[in-house]
Formats: sequence, C-alpha cells, structure tokens
Amino acid sequence: MALDFLAGCAGGVAGVLVGHPFDTVKVRLQVQSVEKPQYRGTLHCFQSIIKQESVLGLYKGLGSPLMGLTFINALVFGVQGNTLRALGRDTPLNQFLAGAAAGAIQCVICCPMELAKTRLQLQDAGPARTYRGSLHCLAQIYRREGVRGVNRGMASTLLRETPSFGVYFLAYDVLTRALGCEPGDRLLVPKLLLAGGTSGILSWLSTYPVDVVKSRLQADGLRGAPRYDGFVDCVRQSYRAEGWRVFTRGLASTLLRAFPVNAATFATVTVVLTYARGPEPRPDGEAVPAAPAAPSGSGLAQPSSL
Repeated sequence: MALDFLAGCAGGVAGVLVGHPFDTVKVRLQVQSVEKPQYRGTLHCFQSIIKQESVLGLYKGLGSPLMGLTFINALVFGVQGNTLRALGRDTPLNQFLAGAAAGAIQCVICCPMELAKTRLQLQDAGPARTYRGSLHCLAQIYRREGVRGVNRGMASTLLRETPSFGVYFLAYDVLTRALGCEPGDRLLVPKLLLAGGTSGILSWLSTYPVDVVKSRLQADGLRGAPRYDGFVDCVRQSYRAEGWRVFTRGLASTLLRAFPVNAATFATVTVVLTYARGPEPRPDGEAVPAAPAAPSGSGLAQPSSL
C-alpha cells in the first residue's frame, strides 16, 4: 500500500504539471459569456492568457490539485484495489465497478479541490485578485457559505467521476492486455503511454457534458449574481441559451490535455510499481501488471481535468 501511495503521487504530479495549462483553458472556455465571448477557441485562449498574464497564467490554481493529490491517490488506490479483491475476480465488469467505486469515494476531496481551482483560474490577475491561494479560497467560501458552499457541485462531480473512473480503469485494463504490456518488453513504456492516453480520452468523452455543468455551477456567482438553482436548472438554462453545443465547450483543449496527462500518469505509476515490486497476483491466481493510477484532473484530473 505504501508503494502504491508513493507511485500514485509521482504519477499524479507528472500528470498535473503536464495538463494544468490545458485545464485552465478548458475552464475559461466553459464558463465564458455567450453574449460577449472573450476567446474564439482553444488556441486563441492560450495566446490571450500568455499575452495578458504570462505563462504563469496558465498555471493559476495549480496548488489546489497538487494539494489534494496525495489524499486522492491514497483513496483511489485503496478503494480500487480493495474493491477488486472483494469482488473476487479480475474481470472487465469488476474493473469497471472497482474504478467507479474509487471515483465516487474520492469526490469528497475532488469537489472542494476543483471548486478552488476553478475560482483561482477565473479570477483577475494582479492586486484585484480575490483569493491568495487554494486554502484561502476555500476558507473564504466556507466563511460566506458554510459547508454547502465548499461542496458546491458535489452532485455533478459524483455524476462525472463515478462512471468516468469506471471507464478509465476498464479501458486501461483492456488496452494493456491487448497491447501485451509485460515487464521486460522493450516497448513497454510506449505501450503504457498509448494505453494511458487513450484511456484518458475515453474517460473524458464518457462524461464531458457533466463536467461543463459542474464548472458552471462552481463558477456561478463569481462575477455577478448567481444564475443557477442546481444541476437540472443549469442544464436547462445552458441548453436554452446556447443549444446542445454548450455541452462540448472546451472539449478540444480537454482532449488535447487528456492524452499527455494520462499517458504520463499511467506510465509513471505502472513503471514504478512494475519495477519496484514485480507483477501482482490476480484474485484468481494469475499474475497481472501492477495496478494503475487515478485520472488527474483531475485532474482527472477530469476526466478533470481531472
């Protein structure tokens, strides 16, 4: 368990550092006004942030996913591994169920972490900024809105993370088997990168519309009066104002982010575990590669991203 924990942290840090700029772009595209859009698309958003805020602007809110990384990976590895053992057999269905259980449990940390990240990514630069960092952001929200405010977007986070983690672990398991990812293979790392990156893309595609709603709910009230009464109201208002395409906003930057982030995360964790302790036994006695990491994302990190 200690080795799982350390490997997960290493993979998660790699994923967050690679993917956070894409996540910043995704969030800004998701929540910008349709009447007066600030950005024309993914590339224009990247260029605008760098021009107006420097490269560091792309890393706004980085402290939040890094701060929650240790706890999220500990929860995910513990829950996923124990659930798979409790189910008794390493089957595709059980991989999905174990991943879904891990995704649901880690929302306790993921939701407040992503709330702080979103608020920091959207605040103005310079002296006008409202929050000094992730902890200050959460403290301010708690002071104004209590526990409910800190957990804003929890329902949408659960709806996103539970199935997406299931898809994530299932896809990685299927792909590593199909590609023949075995210790000692000279192409092991490229295969792990391909499997991890593809799994991340599939995971995000499975629940991306829910992520749009989550971002809007967590950003609601940051600039002006709150607009939404809850998840369903946000879906209704967003669809009425912008049509179905609103639920794909920021998808390009998310998928651009998903492949390298999850490739880095899975490859780092699997290589560390594989060479540190060798193959793990399956519940039915057959050896398999060591367990994979969780999405970053957040950061997922998201599906994130996750």
